[in-house]
Amino acid sequence: MPVPWEALIPFGLLTSMFAAAGTLLNTSKRAQNQGKPVRYHVDAWDEMMLDRDRRLTGHMRGQTSNPVPPEGFETSSAWYTENTS
Repeated sequence: MPVPWEALIPFGLLTSMFAAAGTLLNTSKRAQNQGKPVRYHVDAWDEMMLDRDRRLTGHMRGQTSNPVPPEGFETSSAWYTENTS
């Protein structure tokens, strides 16, 4: 059975466009996460740690080894602003 060679050009173009789009999307997501891979299956504990990291460093994926928290860290928690009524 003969191969339709003229169909390979659109197939190659379509495949390369999907590959380019996937690569650009992955690069964009990694750039937004400071070069770290995207997180999946984030539970309540992970969200709490991401919020803590955001309050400590200014970015949700940033981490610090400084044992002294920055000024205002004690009062920037959502616990104090939560309405309980």
